[in-house]
Amino acid sequence: MVSTSLAVFVALVTAVSDPLTGLGWAWPVEQVRVVRPYEAPAHAYGAGHRGIDLASTEVVRSPADGHIAFTGDVAGRPVLTIDHGGGLVTTLEPVDSDLAVGDAVARAAPVGHLAPGGHTAPGTVHFGVRLDGEYINPLRLLGGVPRAVLLPCC
Repeated sequence: MVSTSLAVFVALVTAVSDPLTGLGWAWPVEQVRVVRPYEAPAHAYGAGHRGIDLASTEVVRSPADGHIAFTGDVAGRPVLTIDHGGGLVTTLEPVDSDLAVGDAVARAAPVGHLAPGGHTAPGTVHFGVRLDGEYINPLRLLGGVPRAVLLPCC
């Protein structure tokens, strides 16, 4: 009885997919290795890690079509922000870029180079995503985050 109920539950969870996974975003680095995962804060001002840190080669790419919303230093770190429309905005740091605010960028197109500094470990780029002003896990746009499934214990 338990296994039948569990199978139905798993099927329902699988059927309800995250609408963000189908947007076709690309990783902002060529070879993907997550160095530090997303850690949701308990509240808007709580501790957490509002993005993922990726080991990076030199070139950083746009994860989706968009327009440059900001490029410059924030607290001494070179930051690049891309507005993708639909309430989705990405932030990449530390990234030096020759692009200007308003420039159009295409999915997977180079947008800058990894710079020294930032709050990440050397050789890594921080990739943050906001949806309607709230930080979300970037993995939701890159194939999804596995949903938690409760299993029977005994």
